[in-house]
Amino acid sequence: MKTYYNAKDFGAKADGVTKDTKAIQEAINLCNKQGGGTVLLEEGTFVSGTLYLRSNVYIEIAVSAKLLASPNIEDYGADTHYNRYRNEKNMDRCFIYAQEAKNIGLYGHGEINGNAEVFPNEGSIYRPMMIRLLRCSHIHISDLKLYDSAAWTIAFLDSSYIWTEGLDICNEKRYNGDGLDFDGCSHVFVNNCRIKGTDDNLCLQASSKEYPVKNIHISNCEFTSICAAIRIGLKSIGSISEVTIHNCTMYNVWREGIKLECTEGGNISDIMVSNIVMRNVRRPIYAILNNRFLPDGLGSSVELMDMPDIGTMKRILFSNIFATDDEEMKETHLRFHKDIMGSPRFNGIRMDAEDNHPIEQVMIDHLVYTTIGGVKREEIPEEYPEVLDQKIHLGISCSENYFPDWSRATFMDIRNVRGLSLKSVQFHAMHPDEREAVVLEKCSVLYKEITI
Repeated sequence: MKTYYNAKDFGAKADGVTKDTKAIQEAINLCNKQGGGTVLLEEGTFVSGTLYLRSNVYIEIAVSAKLLASPNIEDYGADTHYNRYRNEKNMDRCFIYAQEAKNIGLYGHGEINGNAEVFPNEGSIYRPMMIRLLRCSHIHISDLKLYDSAAWTIAFLDSSYIWTEGLDICNEKRYNGDGLDFDGCSHVFVNNCRIKGTDDNLCLQASSKEYPVKNIHISNCEFTSICAAIRIGLKSIGSISEVTIHNCTMYNVWREGIKLECTEGGNISDIMVSNIVMRNVRRPIYAILNNRFLPDGLGSSVELMDMPDIGTMKRILFSNIFATDDEEMKETHLRFHKDIMGSPRFNGIRMDAEDNHPIEQVMIDHLVYTTIGGVKREEIPEEYPEVLDQKIHLGISCSENYFPDWSRATFMDIRNVRGLSLKSVQFHAMHPDEREAVVLEKCSVLYKEITI
């Protein structure tokens, strides 16, 4: 029998105006002190600032309830760790936080709303994440509506044994609209979730060697993103391995469907992607193995101190994938009416690496890709940059994670892959395209079966 602690018994008003932070926190603390149970939010809108989740405590948000983020940034604690990207300190605050807690969770058929449109407050840089969990274990988050976070929706950091199921995530009103971010996490199960947002829907990242990312299971999910649907890496100081992604759909993704970036000296391996249906995804598959360190720029880990050696990427399987464009993909897509996210010349499957550090053992098995096409040769620059080792060629413009913003091939451009197998691959362009259909450069190809 569950032990319930109803927040209203602790003084919560749930009237959509009164700050219920103190009442809800008192219920959480007592639940924890008495050995654990469930804090219940039901019937009404509970406005709150930062809530601190404790071990053995679950919060149930009933279908009749909404947990609404306070519109005042002063209601959010400054002791909720930090965002691990150098250039994004404005996301250091968060709404729900736990640190070194066990057996915790959030569930129910109600809603958590991040009140995105009120942030940042005047005179403040902060846009609070919805949920951040640091060094926690045995976490269950299920069946909730997670809407309108002011920054990322959930960041799991250095945590293990995580179950996220049946979530409806919609985060479209601010930049950095990530859905689920797992950094340094292991034994992760993501199932039956719908994620829609302004940034990467789901990320697997490794900010340290101490917490390898492994034993990851992603299934039966739906993704819509202005950026990538699933991103593996960029933050890749440590290792990311033993990842399975299957039985998912991706719709209206303006950059990449599956994006792998080994950029910070670590290792990405043993990734299996299968049974994926994509509709209107600019780059169905993208992978890059390089090194980069931008201390004042986009995408450098706080933990990265200097330019790393190039790491490794190997044993990657893509199988049973349909990727299909429709006429929508003739458009140039923007984020918030100004940031160009993709255009027809950006389309295609792309993999790239530095000459002396090839990606290894890549298999693409049963893939059907119908791209919009229609690109003229004069739209593409003559010179396609190579990936350079930045420890040797520091500061020289080269092919990297966000450049070039064009593809030299209509369907597939793969360079510096050792042990490449292409089986039952079919390509079709909706409109005549003047680029090379397929470019395989500096690759050792074990098997090639392509129909155009």
